[in-house]
Formats: sequence, structure tokens, C-alpha cells
Amino acid sequence: MKKAVLILITMFATMSQAQEQKQVPQISVSGEGKINVKPDQVVINFGVENIGKDASEVKKLNDETVDKVVKFIKKFGLPTSDFQTTNVSLNRNYDYDKKKYNYQASQSISITLKDISKYDSLMMGLVDNGINNITNVEFKSSKIEDFKSEARKLAIKDAKHKAEDYVSVLNQKVGKAILINDNTQTYFPQPMFKGALMNTMADESAPKQTLAVGEIEVTANVSVSFILE
Repeated sequence: MKKAVLILITMFATMSQAQEQKQVPQISVSGEGKINVKPDQVVINFGVENIGKDASEVKKLNDETVDKVVKFIKKFGLPTSDFQTTNVSLNRNYDYDKKKYNYQASQSISITLKDISKYDSLMMGLVDNGINNITNVEFKSSKIEDFKSEARKLAIKDAKHKAEDYVSVLNQKVGKAILINDNTQTYFPQPMFKGALMNTMADESAPKQTLAVGEIEVTANVSVSFILE
């Protein structure tokens, strides 16, 4: 009797487990949302660098140039919250060709320019005041989070549209979403500024237009699983 009860319990447990493991009909698709945005800000990273025999002299020369640059930035009208020093260094290096040591002083500064129309006049002023190293120029949008949100919504709509296309020939309907994965990888292409600046400086008669602003491409990629009805 006990053995029969045990067999019945085992059967019911097996049936219950099989029901729990029953697969729900579903479809998994990917979706992409894409928006092209005109940037309204640019972040410029540049520096001042001097090399010489004496550490104190090199440091003094660098400080004098940085002082001129900072005074120009303030006179240009940028608020103090929009520029800052990002790195200061003084290094002793060995010149293997000349068989002697020299010292290299450098200071890096980052500027956020919120009016791109002033870009060329700002850059020419910085160069005229002694900067000799431009490391990066990055386009940005002050409303980037809003655009990212819009791109995500477009990606979900794209995924649902794909799912509806697939199941339309099967006489089925797309139900609620049961799984959403965000596969977005952000990448903003940046301009090749250095060459443009050098070309412009080489021809002083040319108009001072050293930057092609273009557009920022904001994308969102998702994978979504929908129940089939």
C-alpha cells in the first residue's frame, strides 16, 4: 500500500514538473533606433609643452604661457566652470642622440565651448597665445539624454514591427514582451582637427574654417522576446 502511494506521489510530481517546464510559444527579435543630432557643444583638450636643459627654466616658461592662455580664455568670456586644468607634469628625459638629459614641462587644459560658432576664433586665440599641443576635439549635445531616450523607444518599436512581420504569415499575433535586453554601444566619431588646423595656418589668406561639425549619430539596439498568441 505504501509502495503504491509512493508511486502515485512520484507520478503527480513528475506531471507537475512537466507542466511547469512547458515552453511558452515566443519569438525573439532585435530592434534598432537611430537619430542624427546636430551637436551644440564641443569639448577641446589641449596643452602647453616646453623642453630645455634646466628644470626651473622650463617650468617657468610653461607657467608663463599657461598664464597667458588662461587670461585669454577668461577675456574670451568663458565661465570658470567651463575650463579646467586636467594634468601638470615635469619630467626628466634622456636624449640618446645628444647623450644628455633634458626636462619637459607640460600642462593640459580642457574647455567646454557651448557656442560652436565661436570655435575658430577661440582656437586661433589659443594658438596665438602659445598652446602647442591639441589632443582631442569631442562633439556633444546638451540634450543627449533626451535623444538617447527617443532612440530607445524607436528600437523597441522596430523590434515589435519585425516580430509582427514574422508572425503575420503564421496567423498568429504578437503578445506582451517577456524579456528585453539593451545591447547599445555608444560611439561618437570625432573630427581630425590637427591636420585641418595646420592646413589653415599654412594659408593665412584662407577663411578660418577648421572644423566640419556634421552630426552625432545616436543609436539604441535591443533584443526583445514576445509571447505568441
